[in-house]
Amino acid sequence: MTGSIAASRLATLAGDFDRSPAYAGLADRLRLLIAGGRVDVDLRLPSERDLSVALAVSRTTVTRAYAALAEAGYAVARQGSGTYTRLPGGRRQAFDRSLAPHNGSEDLIDLSCAASAAAPGIAAAYADAVADLPLYLGGTGYFPTGLPALQQAIAATYDARGLPTDPDQVLVVPGALSALMVVAQGLLRPRDRALVESPGYPNGQAALRRAGARWVGAPMDVDGWDLDAIARVVRDARPRLAYLIPDFQNPTGNLMSNGQREEYAALLRRTGTVPVVDESHVALRLDGRPMPRPFAAFAPDTVTLGSVSKSMWGGLRVGWIRCPPELTEQLLAARIAMDLGSPVFEQLVAARLLADREEHWAAHRLRLRSQRDALVTALRARLPDWRFRLPRGGLSLWCELPFHERAGALDLSAEAERRDVAVSAGPAFALDGGLDSFVRIPYTRPEEDLRAAVDGLADAWDAVTSGRGRDATGRPRVMVA
Repeated sequence: MTGSIAASRLATLAGDFDRSPAYAGLADRLRLLIAGGRVDVDLRLPSERDLSVALAVSRTTVTRAYAALAEAGYAVARQGSGTYTRLPGGRRQAFDRSLAPHNGSEDLIDLSCAASAAAPGIAAAYADAVADLPLYLGGTGYFPTGLPALQQAIAATYDARGLPTDPDQVLVVPGALSALMVVAQGLLRPRDRALVESPGYPNGQAALRRAGARWVGAPMDVDGWDLDAIARVVRDARPRLAYLIPDFQNPTGNLMSNGQREEYAALLRRTGTVPVVDESHVALRLDGRPMPRPFAAFAPDTVTLGSVSKSMWGGLRVGWIRCPPELTEQLLAARIAMDLGSPVFEQLVAARLLADREEHWAAHRLRLRSQRDALVTALRARLPDWRFRLPRGGLSLWCELPFHERAGALDLSAEAERRDVAVSAGPAFALDGGLDSFVRIPYTRPEEDLRAAVDGLADAWDAVTSGRGRDATGRPRVMVA
């Protein structure tokens, strides 16, 4: 149990629900609030009397609404304690055991995936989008470039950031990784060189390799991009494209400044290297300060990748490519060779969410900021020798372990999983090996889970550094995010 919610707060969230009949309308609204994450799970609901007063309805209305909520699996009455929110089947039902590391324990805290639960309001957007669907049922359902309404909504996000964008420059695909695969198929020839960050996003590296590219490493460190070293690499290798994550880079969390973007764009321009910029994390600024300008503002030939996966929910498989006009047809041809369009319903949901994006993002950022701060506090208390920089945004901490001759990140991650905590060790993000002194710890779980995870990590670190840990073994993992 995580606490309770005041009747006045719940009444505000419930708003002007359907009152024909009132109990059904209230139950539906509460169900959406719980399913959408605006009301947490295992939270005690207000007493029937208090909520009836706050909503100006009869106590019978609230009683019947709570009963309907319980019948649908979204609440449970505990005798003598009250009514608590829940999810049908429990939280564990939503986990994909083929992707997440699983040690056989129902108590495993999985921090190997830097993706969070759905932002508040997602369930309501799905419900509302049903009303838009009939308009499209009379056609084929194929929209290779995307629904016009979604293309316009995506273009508007760039306009708002000072990067004028025509909707025709937008190609909608099922996620940012799919976007990168389309770009790789469209722009790369076998054996072309591709510049990739190290440490960097493993799935992005793999997508380029599967497209036939030869990797060229762009060195990263805990302080950001080594542009002098990168300039030498670009000059010598002359890569066809450069895959960059300048906004809260995965896994380091670094944010590229305007000056760095301008310098980076200039050095890529000199060799004719196409910047392919992943902006999946761009909406996740947590400190309130203005973001740097989009990379494409400094390099008009930039191909920009975006997604709602990190800023809204990973289960909403909608991403996009913002194409320079001269590449639109080339990338569209590559896309059609892979599939003929993204699901219409999910595009309708994404269009609604992006129309009200600031409201959804604000609630999501608030939750992430609170979780980040809880993780930082716990790490500083239990593992004060671990070093990390507090990121201005994004989803994770990139932690450097103290040097120890008998222990590294791979040992730690194996021992931690035996203690019901899963984290990704640095070598998973390295292009050519190494980085065994780093672990990535996302702050994408509830605060109580993060505190428990740090306790498990502290115990695991003590075990491996004292020689009590077992050898690092385990099955191969699928890197999700």
